[in-house]
Amino acid sequence: MSVWIAIGATALGCYLVKLLGLSVPAGVLERPLVQRLAALLPVALLAALIAQQTFEDQMSLVLDARAAGLGAAAVALVLRAPFLVVVAAAVLVTAGVRALT
Repeated sequence: MSVWIAIGATALGCYLVKLLGLSVPAGVLERPLVQRLAALLPVALLAALIAQQTFEDQMSLVLDARAAGLGAAAVALVLRAPFLVVVAAAVLVTAGVRALT
């Protein structure tokens, strides 16, 4: 039962955050700083999540096949490859390193 309470609380919280976002005056949303933060914050959060999932294992730092895949994706991004090529490079390198170990 506590799982359903957590799901309900999360759904209610998401609804309230959405409602709060809709009630912000347009003047606040048109400020350059707010627009820049709105554009960069999701990227920073996603990068932090990727780094945490790649390099952490139960409170310890780990360098394994996932780090090699992330490196391959970074190289593909620097070379300005399309998104699917970036994902494919990460998958192939990660699978290759796992196959070798």
